[in-house]
Amino acid sequence: MLKGSIVALITPMNRDGSIDNASLERLVEFHINQGTDAIVAVGTTGESATLKQSEHLAVVEQVVSFVAGRIPVIAGNGANATAHGVELTQKLAKLGVDAMLGVTPYYNKPSPKGIIAHYTAIANSTDIPQILYNVPGRTCLDMQPEVIAELANVSNIIGVKEATGDVSRVETLRSLCGNDFLLYSGDDASAKEFLLLGGDGVISVANNIVPKAFKAMCDAALSGNAALATLHDENLRGLYSSLFCEANPIPVKWASHQLGLITNAYIRLPLTELSEQFHGLLLETMKQAQLKV
Repeated sequence: MLKGSIVALITPMNRDGSIDNASLERLVEFHINQGTDAIVAVGTTGESATLKQSEHLAVVEQVVSFVAGRIPVIAGNGANATAHGVELTQKLAKLGVDAMLGVTPYYNKPSPKGIIAHYTAIANSTDIPQILYNVPGRTCLDMQPEVIAELANVSNIIGVKEATGDVSRVETLRSLCGNDFLLYSGDDASAKEFLLLGGDGVISVANNIVPKAFKAMCDAALSGNAALATLHDENLRGLYSSLFCEANPIPVKWASHQLGLITNAYIRLPLTELSEQFHGLLLETMKQAQLKV
């Protein structure tokens, strides 16, 4: 149920900073029509760091309503404070989500013991499946495979999103955590190799704007067809890079606006809209990915 091509969905906003629910509904329909396997609502790409908790909950509730059971919805429930994570998790559990995705606490840099206690407390506060999220490039904390393996013993911790770009971790984690523990790539550039080595899916930024092509790459890789997966992947490689020319999700919001998927590219401070110097680069790689811009 929770395998394949998963989008780390952006959160569209109006110019006054409010949530753009009309664009949000269009995005959901777009992804369902294009074959996306599941949606992550208000993960880090969805600007969870700058949404009020009431907004966070409202966006997730809207996505669940728009999806109407057609594909799984995974809600972001990451938090720096464990008590906040437990509170958010318990509120999200009432909204009909299929799973939750929690990024490691950032800035406070807990020890392995602290990480295990943090995720265990959150998982024990609900029966909804939980997915760990390791992204040291944003959190300055690398959750080691041995820590993930310890957390895999918690009954409702079902997988991990690995955004290190180190595909050797697939074999390590599979060995430590077993075949039933789900392994997701969180790094688009290495996602193809991650899947070919035995990963279960990708929680992707690029998927926001190329869902059909990204789904084709994932399906080919999951079936073991390396040649076909590589063919699909090569068309997207420029995009993987340009979507990180500035901090995510600045570029992908701008690209989504260029494609008419959202009404505007507004993003909340302290992030600002894409610098003009990168417009040409992003447009060129969008064309290379066969997008009409």
